[in-house]
Amino acid sequence: MNARAPGLSCSLSRTAELPPERRVFLLLQGPHGPFFDRLGRLLRAAGATVWRVGFNAGDEFFWREREFFIPHSGGPDGWPAHLDRLIAEKGVTDIVLYGDVRPVHAAARAAATRDGLTLHVFEEGYLRPFWITYERGGANGYSALMEVSLDRMRAVQRVFGADVNRPPAQWGDMRQHKFYGALYHFLVLTANRRYPGFTSHRDITLAREFRLNLARLLLSPVHAARRWRQARRIRAAGFPYVLVLMQLEHDSSFRAHSHYRTMSEFTAEVLEAFARAAPRHHHIVFKAHPLEDGRAALQAAIIAQAQALGLADRVHLVQGGKLAGLLSQARSAVTINSTAAQQALWRGLPVKAMGRSVYAKPGLVSDQSLDEFLRRPLPPDQARYRDYRNYLLDTCQVPGGFYAARSRAHALRLVVDMMLDPQDPYAALEGGHARSRQQMDGRDR
Repeated sequence: MNARAPGLSCSLSRTAELPPERRVFLLLQGPHGPFFDRLGRLLRAAGATVWRVGFNAGDEFFWREREFFIPHSGGPDGWPAHLDRLIAEKGVTDIVLYGDVRPVHAAARAAATRDGLTLHVFEEGYLRPFWITYERGGANGYSALMEVSLDRMRAVQRVFGADVNRPPAQWGDMRQHKFYGALYHFLVLTANRRYPGFTSHRDITLAREFRLNLARLLLSPVHAARRWRQARRIRAAGFPYVLVLMQLEHDSSFRAHSHYRTMSEFTAEVLEAFARAAPRHHHIVFKAHPLEDGRAALQAAIIAQAQALGLADRVHLVQGGKLAGLLSQARSAVTINSTAAQQALWRGLPVKAMGRSVYAKPGLVSDQSLDEFLRRPLPPDQARYRDYRNYLLDTCQVPGGFYAARSRAHALRLVVDMMLDPQDPYAALEGGHARSRQQMDGRDR
C-alpha cells in the first residue's frame, strides 16, 4: 500500500502501482543536453512506453527516437488542450519534467493532479554539486518537503552510508552546462521553423539569449581570471562580511516562490538594511550566480545604490565562480531561496532566506528581521541540519548530474528504479524501503 507519510499531504497517484508494461510516460522539457533521451531509453528498456513532446528545435535535437517524438508547434495558449488530447489518446500514466513552474510545466502539473497521474519532477540538486533532485508532485516551493517538520525527519531517519566529509569547492558540471545551453539556444534561434508558435518563458529575445550564452562560453577563461582576482582581494583584506547569494532573475523558481519581481528589488532591500543596521566596519559581498550573463544589469544597479547610500568602499561584487572560498570566511549569508544556501548551512553559517524554500525551516534559517540578522546573526542548529541533510540524502537526492557524461550515467543508474517504484522516495523511507544511499565525489565526474 502506497501510504502517505505523516506531514506529506500531496495527492497520491493511482498510476504509480502499475507494472512497467502498463505505464505510459510523457516527457516534456528536460535539462539542456541528452539526459531525457537517455532516461527515455532506459524506461523503454524496462518495458514502459515513452513519448516525448518537443516545444522547439532544441528539444527535438536531443531526442533520438523520432517515432516517439511529438512536436507542439502551436503557441502556449493551445498547450493545455493539446496536453489533454495526448493524455487521452496515448493513455498517459506518468508525466516527466524538469522544473515545475515554467508555463508549459505548470499546466502539466495541474493536469496530473486533476487526472490522478504520476508527476515526476527533476530539478538541480538541493545539495549540489554531487546530486540531482527527483521528486513526485512538485519541487522547490511545491515540494512535499515543505510540509515535513525537522522533528518528523529525525523520527524516520535511516543513515545507510557516510556523507562526504566536508563541503566540496567545485559546483557541478558547469562547462558542460554552458555548452549545452549555448547549443540549445543556437538551435532554437536558427532551426525553429517547425515551431512557429514557440514562445520562450524568458523575457528576452532568442537572438539575445543565444548571444549571451555564446559570450559566456567563449569568455569563460577571462571571467574566471577576473573572479579569482575579485575573490582573492576580498579574502586577503581581512574585513568581516556578509555574503549575498544572488540568483538568476529569469529563474522560474525565484519568481514563483518569492514576492520579488526582480533581483534589483532584492539587492536594494538588502543594501538599505545593511546601511541601517550593519556595524560600520562590516562589508557586504554580492556573489552572482555562476550562470549569470548580464542581462539584468545588476552590477550597475548595485554600484549606483551603494554610492547613493555612502557604502561604495564596503560593497563588493564577485561575478560567479566557486562559492567555497568566499563562504569559508563569510560571517553570514543572505539569499532569496537559492540552493547555494545549503552550502552555507553545511558550514554552520547563519542564513537569512527571504523567499520560500525547502530548507527554510525553524532551526535552520534565521527568523530574525533582516536588520537584526545583519547586526547580530543567529547560527543554525547543526544537529537539526544534519537531520535535515540525512533525510534528503535518503529520499530525493540522487548522486550524479545532468550534463557531464559520467555523472549523468551515475544518476540514471539509480533514478529509473525510483521512478518505477510504487512509492515516492518519502513514502519509501517512512515504510522502511528506502534505497541504499550512494555517494559521489569529484573523482566520479
